[in-house]
Amino acid sequence: MNDTSDYKNLILDFLNTIGIPYRSEELIEDTFIPGIMIRKGVLIIDEFKLKHPGDILHEAGHIAIMTTAERNTIEGNVQGLRAESYNDELAAILWSYAALKHLNLAPEIVFHPQGYKNESGWLIEQLESGNFIGLPLLVWMGLTTHDLFPKLNRWLRLDS
Repeated sequence: MNDTSDYKNLILDFLNTIGIPYRSEELIEDTFIPGIMIRKGVLIIDEFKLKHPGDILHEAGHIAIMTTAERNTIEGNVQGLRAESYNDELAAILWSYAALKHLNLAPEIVFHPQGYKNESGWLIEQLESGNFIGLPLLVWMGLTTHDLFPKLNRWLRLDS
């Protein structure tokens, strides 16, 4: 698999399987991640502005780790809607890592050099060496256990 459309199709098939909705739509507004926006739990993907198909998987992670109520109300930048003290980025990173392992994708598909504040190489190094920073968050959300990760019990957080 070499073509970005192959990766995108594999990721979108996976989202269909686990129940994360998406649709293609032209995005006129600026988005935090080029070509992707979350609107009430649905990933909106502008295929002409999308730069990295792995970004779809990471943004899906943000949806997956939300409660149903959060998924139904989220609009735009996830962090912009959270209290300053609340950051679910680590959980979304770990979720997307578990997903890429499940799909047998190289970490660089999600953790590409243009993302993650120029720390993608460091992130890959940490994850591939088993340093799963933030894993207690996914365990607390009921998605996995310390022993099971990078496999997940379920792909969507249940209401707590």
